[in-house]
Amino acid sequence: MDFSNHFKRKLKTQQQIGLWVGLADAYATEIAANAGYDWLLIDGEHAPSDLRTTLSQLQSIAAYPSQAVVRPPIGSVQLIKQLLDIGAQTLLIPMVETVEQAELMVKAVRYPPEGIRGVGAALARATRWNSIPDYYQTAHENICLLIQIESVKGLENLDDILKVNGIDGVFIGAVDLSATMGYQGNPNHPEVQKAVVDAIQRIRAAGKAAGILSTQHEATQQYLELGTEFVAVGVDTSVLMNSLRELLAKYKGGEVMKSEGGY
Repeated sequence: MDFSNHFKRKLKTQQQIGLWVGLADAYATEIAANAGYDWLLIDGEHAPSDLRTTLSQLQSIAAYPSQAVVRPPIGSVQLIKQLLDIGAQTLLIPMVETVEQAELMVKAVRYPPEGIRGVGAALARATRWNSIPDYYQTAHENICLLIQIESVKGLENLDDILKVNGIDGVFIGAVDLSATMGYQGNPNHPEVQKAVVDAIQRIRAAGKAAGILSTQHEATQQYLELGTEFVAVGVDTSVLMNSLRELLAKYKGGEVMKSEGGY
């Protein structure tokens, strides 16, 4: 069985199109995997995905070419250990603002002596319950660490954060960033977009992969043209809500309100 992290392998060789998954249900996540997206973000920060529901979603995605990315609610060393043990290979850590935070996240995903990840092979799905030879020695090769920059403070420290070894990619959270810039709820404000584009260019120039979520077609095209390596183009909850409203409006009339998503 192939345990390679294909998302990580492709990060710097081709653009990967993803979908934000917030329904926190394995059956719904499998439908998204069947649709053919390159990667699916299992959201545990703003959606109700806990350790158990994340596990079931990882299991449902495993049968498909789509690759799972897991976002915990916070960069907790203890939670990261649990997520890695249940088989998550790619993590997106939210709200990283400093070099110290970034360095701690690198240590959290690596075993000693390089890191501080706890050892528990016999209990871990990641090791297929102690059935993968040399897992401890090779685990880091298939673990992909993505960090999320989504504040003015994070942008101020971005150049130094990009120097931290062990970070594979940096995701720009435009919605939270817009709030810290004083444009709450308006990630498409020209000043916010200027900062986002500048950050993407800095990330790629530093040799890291850049990522973003964008539900606006024009902005998404711009990010892709910039070479942004991993781009989420929608949110499952918004796709479902919009489709339900559009269907209802055909028969009941009334204005269709579009639901948007963004981070």
